[in-house]
Amino acid sequence: MALNVFDHDEYRPPVWKSYLYQLQQEAPHPRRITCTSEVENRPKYYGREFHGMISREEADQLLSQAEGSYLIRESQRQPGTYTLALRFGNQTRNFRLYHDGKHFVGEKRFESIHDLVTDGLITLYIETKAAEYIAKMTINPIYERVGYTTLNQEPTLKKLLPHSPETPGGPVPIKDGRNTEERLTSLVRRATLRESDMVPKYEKVHNFKVHTFRGPHWCEYCANFMWGLIAQGVKCADCGLNVHKQCSKVVPNDCQPDLRHVKKVYSCDLTTLVKAHNTKRPMVVDMCIQEIEARGLQSEGLYRISGFSELIEDVKLAFDRDGEKADISSNAYEDINIITGALKLYFRELPIPLITYDAYPRFIETAKITDPEKRLESLHEALKLLPPAHIETLRYLMAHLKRVTDYEKENLMSSENLGIVFGPTLMRAPELDAMTALNDIRYQRLVVETLITNEDVLF
Repeated sequence: MALNVFDHDEYRPPVWKSYLYQLQQEAPHPRRITCTSEVENRPKYYGREFHGMISREEADQLLSQAEGSYLIRESQRQPGTYTLALRFGNQTRNFRLYHDGKHFVGEKRFESIHDLVTDGLITLYIETKAAEYIAKMTINPIYERVGYTTLNQEPTLKKLLPHSPETPGGPVPIKDGRNTEERLTSLVRRATLRESDMVPKYEKVHNFKVHTFRGPHWCEYCANFMWGLIAQGVKCADCGLNVHKQCSKVVPNDCQPDLRHVKKVYSCDLTTLVKAHNTKRPMVVDMCIQEIEARGLQSEGLYRISGFSELIEDVKLAFDRDGEKADISSNAYEDINIITGALKLYFRELPIPLITYDAYPRFIETAKITDPEKRLESLHEALKLLPPAHIETLRYLMAHLKRVTDYEKENLMSSENLGIVFGPTLMRAPELDAMTALNDIRYQRLVVETLITNEDVLF
């Protein structure tokens, strides 16, 4: 049975694909084969389904009663190891069984053997009956027709019937080309993002994590049912998109982070932060630089002198709590070194440095070039390796540091001094040994110094 949402060229609200949901209802139910005799050395985490050290043949005989029958036995060949014997497709299937506080035979971990078997039977049944259908799920997906956003996420699917395209409280009005309102189920998120023309549309990959969905859930990429008891699919930690694991491999890199998921500023991926706040650069960078340029450019030792760490931590907490509403004015923090410290801390705590791990080796190699013209040319090429949000933030920061050097007579901060400060702040060696990382420090300094000096040419 193959349901095609898009049999016609003209888009229509989909009739939600219920085939896999129906199969889950049809899957065999677990039938525990209880051991009637007392078994010595039964592990405390197994119940009467444990039959001790019996042979495969004995297990097969016991399980021949019905589909879904199961028991646990101890291996005769490897005492101390355990096997889940399960009847499916009129044959006994044996799985090595593990326990680490939860029961598992693969990646999924279960509180009880009953849940493990239930999920296993569902998976076996669906993957046996619908292998060809599953292989084609990602073809012509609903995602490409509707798009998504979590900014207007609809209520959950708890009341959604798998065969019903509309349910009370769930549908979302959508206008088509004929100016008539069509109603889509709450499975689909409304594509109503309104981004400012001034803000670049940075590409961002989804941050998918394995997720257990409560109640029936449908994939927001292919619109098919997400089967199983637990870990039925993956959820983007940044935007909340819910999809099958296999669908996650073909979802476009168009994650639009939701502020309900992105709850902090520091230690947050840079691209994630700017997309969540719909800005060109992280607001912490803009705000700190504006404050520094307003009252600190002539401050001696700017960026070199450290502010009080407790107050720098206060600024960090203010940004994490209040975002762009954080007060970093002179009324709140009179010492400008607290603001410079907060800016440096932001860059140090980025999970992916401003000059990314992927681009790091190319920048270091560039710094080793002795010919100034060739070094500049190589650096220009290296910059192309950075993600758009990173390059824009780096451009803004270098323009600022160039302005800092304009006041070198007052603040005593040359491009070389700033390179010493910002080299290790903007660049981190990707898993290098301590000695190599130490040797790289001088090249990190040289990279930043060259970026500042040639800011007008490189950017």
